[in-house]
Amino acid sequence: MKKSMLSTKQSYLVCAIGVVALFGILMGVCESGLVNAYIKGIMMTCCIAIIMTTSLNLTIGVLGQLTLGCCGFEAIGAYSAALMSKLLVANGVAMDPTLRFLLTTLVGGVVACVFGVLVGIPALRLHGDYLAIITLGFGEIIRVIIQNLKVAGGMGLDKGAAGQALIGIDRLANLYVVFWITVVTVVLLFMFARSRYGRAVKAIRDDEIAANASGINITYMKVLVFAISAFFAGIAGGIFAQYIGSLNPAMAGWLQSINYVIMVVFGGMGSLTGSIVSAIGLTILPELLRAFSSYRMLVYSVALVLIMIFRPQGIFGNWEFSLTKVINKIFYPVKVREHGKPKQDGADGKSEKAVKSGKSAKEADKTAGKATKTKEAQA
Repeated sequence: MKKSMLSTKQSYLVCAIGVVALFGILMGVCESGLVNAYIKGIMMTCCIAIIMTTSLNLTIGVLGQLTLGCCGFEAIGAYSAALMSKLLVANGVAMDPTLRFLLTTLVGGVVACVFGVLVGIPALRLHGDYLAIITLGFGEIIRVIIQNLKVAGGMGLDKGAAGQALIGIDRLANLYVVFWITVVTVVLLFMFARSRYGRAVKAIRDDEIAANASGINITYMKVLVFAISAFFAGIAGGIFAQYIGSLNPAMAGWLQSINYVIMVVFGGMGSLTGSIVSAIGLTILPELLRAFSSYRMLVYSVALVLIMIFRPQGIFGNWEFSLTKVINKIFYPVKVREHGKPKQDGADGKSEKAVKSGKSAKEADKTAGKATKTKEAQA
């Protein structure tokens, strides 16, 4: 049965082909001139929202801890990447723009990860509302600190001025590069959630006491998840800084963090598919409602309320989209149905012991027939 359906390696190959095809469509649409700079900007914003939402989903959906300071890590990554880019230019370091973009973005992610560990160690001792409050406070602390740093205002570095927005950032972000960063982010988070570490994290989410009794290092796993989430939030911040070209400390505000939390809940906590779809949908929806600027936020709010009333677990719940399953259902429908049926010791004469011992169905029928003939002869 398994030989007829796609194997694991074939599944990976199909997924890779699907991603390449999606990139080809994106490239064809952009290069053909069918979309303008405004649409490309929405696509870039969607990619940033996907990275932020999927990374936050790791903490809220997989770990089960509510945090409201994700934009604090995004701001740390954004300012770190922007200042690193300015520092390289100020020192006259000759570097390819794409390479500099990748390097500075990675630096932003690493710095955010370090702060994620520093904040996570004391904060993750708390649960529920208490954790939400302390992470909310962390975001506000970050905003105030950035606002009072001279190097993070004006032109930055030695030409900086406290209390001002950071301007003059080289806009190095490329939509194609950001697309692949988004793909790598989603793949890594998906693999982590399906790994033994991800299963341990889900055990903590379901029953922390039982997980601790099973030998899982709860503190280590919580801090690990928090650090990974902060790292990818920093990556999103680095992309944002080098796409917009200027930064304001208000980006670390709690309202921005709540928007990403809404995206996670809207799509379904624990579902990367839901996070991706909701990030795209809730990024595009305000743009579609610009013609109704007076009622835009009202419609947006009503849509969220209706979803929470009729679908409280989110649009997708825990469901994940699988291209492999779709292909198997199209090309191997019989095998898929057989694979879903439980093995039973029915009236066809199949012996459960024969099946367990590796005998085929015909051999089991022959054995059952001989046993029947023997009993009739004895009678």
